Amino acid sequence: MQLHYTHETIPAPGRAVEVAPGVRWLRMPLPFALDHVNLWLIRDGADAWAAVDTGIGLDPVKEAWRGVLAEHRLSRQIVTHFHPDHVGLAAWLEKEAGAPLWMTQGEYATAQLVKNQIAGYSIGAMTAFFRRHGLDAERVAAIDKRGNAYGRGVPELPATFRRMFEGEEFAIGEHRWRVIPGFGHSAEHASLYCAELRILVSGDMLLPRISTNVSAFAAAPEADPLGSYLASIDRFRELPEDTLVLPSHGKPFRGLHERVAQLHVHHDERCRVLLDACAGAPRSAAELLPALFERDITDPHQTMFAMGESIAHLIYLEQMRAMTRVLDDATIRFVSAH
Repeated sequence: MQLHYTHETIPAPGRAVEVAPGVRWLRMPLPFALDHVNLWLIRDGADAWAAVDTGIGLDPVKEAWRGVLAEHRLSRQIVTHFHPDHVGLAAWLEKEAGAPLWMTQGEYATAQLVKNQIAGYSIGAMTAFFRRHGLDAERVAAIDKRGNAYGRGVPELPATFRRMFEGEEFAIGEHRWRVIPGFGHSAEHASLYCAELRILVSGDMLLPRISTNVSAFAAAPEADPLGSYLASIDRFRELPEDTLVLPSHGKPFRGLHERVAQLHVHHDERCRVLLDACAGAPRSAAELLPALFERDITDPHQTMFAMGESIAHLIYLEQMRAMTRVLDDATIRFVSAH
């Protein structure tokens, strides 16, 4: 089945659009190049709704939520992962609407670690990691100056949460939803699947037009997030091909199997670019940014994502024994193995 969109009308902030019986689509603004995030409401009984994700912790998003809450009583909030556009207003919604937080352990813990800048989850650890992979002093300084942007997007976190587990099924209203964990984009991302409705709330694990950011992190410098991500999206092949996919960015779509295949092709192409670029001499992740990205990466927000992606692809190729790591006192570089 070819990928196709099922709903062309995009909701205005503060308005909900029905995409399936008992499932509604919200779209909230983001202050980035990626300018929106999708949230979802699932009917949870006769007069209540479960929210999936919260939006970033900014006043325009709160104002949009107030319009939603005037018409929808929340029973709980289910958060797919720790990024600010997904968990940023969790504490505010808990207070405003009395909706307790549901989240996986890995995501809740990571949110606390990043917000509180603990050990390998601090800005200092990140910039040291990027310096080791060749990032120049000017762009490192820009990331340092930006500071803990995560803490600004997530002003507060709930003190407690209800933990979700891999494979767990629970009722939301009349239907049962299963937790499908995903790795590589974040620590323990939770997608939700309802077999009765044939709906997958994919979060950031499966997006229709852009590729999910897959980044290496300072706290686990030898981990293989790209390998974990590709293995995770392969699990979606077990779902029916005509599943309605509700992504965090872009529009609802069908063609799940085709999109998984497209993403494999995309990352294969990125890997070929890197192998070609490293065929003649060892190169660092920072030196490879122009090969991976068409635009000049200078903005600290984009630099963070781009460096994480570059390192993740190099580690993946190293794990596949297609790259060899070359170490000196200052910089990590990689060279093609063949």
